[in-house]
Amino acid sequence: MQGLTPRRIVAELDKYIVGQDEAKRAVAIALRNRWRRQQLPPEMRDEVAPKNIIMIGPTGVGKTEIARRLSNLTGAPFIKVEASKYTEVGYHGRDVETIIRDLVSVAVSLVRGEEQERVRPKAEVAAEERVLDLLIPKAAPSGEEGEEERRTRTRERIREKLHKGELDERVIEVVTEERASSMIEVISNEGVEQLGVDFQDAFERMLPAKQVTRKMKVTDARKLLLEQEIERLVEKDKIQREAVERTENMGIVFLDELDKIAGPPSKEGPDVSREGVQRDLLPIVEGSNIVTRYGIVRTDHILFIAAGAFHVSKPSDLIPELQGRFPIRVELSSLKSEDFVRILTEPKNALTKQYAALLETEGVTICFTDDAVTEIAAMAAMVNQRMQDIGARRLHTILEKVLDDISFTAPDLEQKEIEINAAYVRERMKSVVEDEDLSKYIL
Repeated sequence: MQGLTPRRIVAELDKYIVGQDEAKRAVAIALRNRWRRQQLPPEMRDEVAPKNIIMIGPTGVGKTEIARRLSNLTGAPFIKVEASKYTEVGYHGRDVETIIRDLVSVAVSLVRGEEQERVRPKAEVAAEERVLDLLIPKAAPSGEEGEEERRTRTRERIREKLHKGELDERVIEVVTEERASSMIEVISNEGVEQLGVDFQDAFERMLPAKQVTRKMKVTDARKLLLEQEIERLVEKDKIQREAVERTENMGIVFLDELDKIAGPPSKEGPDVSREGVQRDLLPIVEGSNIVTRYGIVRTDHILFIAAGAFHVSKPSDLIPELQGRFPIRVELSSLKSEDFVRILTEPKNALTKQYAALLETEGVTICFTDDAVTEIAAMAAMVNQRMQDIGARRLHTILEKVLDDISFTAPDLEQKEIEINAAYVRERMKSVVEDEDLSKYIL
């Protein structure tokens, strides 16, 4: 984290996201402030609250991608949720506290993966020794002179063959432990969420494990035994403690569609509890203790990044208390034709690079000329202007239509090098773009 200065964070985001400099600066500062807080004395550290952010802009302009890439930079637990899926307590729907329970589960998976990689070298050695024990039958000691030395030499010869892969196809018997699956699935998800307890896991631990002997090839046995050794070496309590701590200090919640719960409560229809959702979200954003299966999680220092188009409503329609918990607001601009050109070519994961890589697996090489990229970008901008503006997502629909024939016939094509130029794009899109009714369905 120390090396992640705001300037470097923005530079990393620039590799994947075109434009939206104001939003990138805001999230970079928010992320850096987390490191700065960790450097403070304990008495001051607890007083510094995260500066939550509201990103305002139409769909497809990079709001979600900014938050997701931000979490990848630091290995922070990250979860994206849609505000419209949660309801006020008392109505049918998910409890807002499940946001934090899901976040800590993500953190556990993250920390477990890191811990498994840490113990893997040691586990590989242990798994190899167990495979050798299965390959070399144990004989009763005869008491002969040099017997131990002969066994050692034999074991090393077998080890050498094992490393060379000469024994991969040999079948051996491996004893594994299996637990019977409980029928606790009949309990509803809502009940489990509210209690914060994984009943199924608890019941399965109570059931006795039985030993099962399975015949398998050496190559499969090594994988199975490696998994067992890794599981034996990782410390579950340590993982859970680290996950809770990382959630509390580094967790990021991306709260999408915030505009859908803004505005005065409706007296009827599905929006009856939208102000209630805001009031239920408030304690979590403000700071509260949430009971999870891994322990109590404090939400005081979790970073919340909210987003919404705010076409109908506006941020000032949120309840004042919730507005106060999101002090930073940035507006993301709609994408223009020149932005689409950059999106198609500049990012590391640019769409043209993705499609070229996919078709390369079939031995087909496609090359997008500059005028083809310009034409695709112009069409995307035009369709967004004529119909609903869905931002960069419009590029997916157009590229799929342009490359439809090539994608379908790629395995059978004799011509393995294809140039995609502006004329090709116009030919493929002509009928759809000219017929506005048809374009509403296709694009």
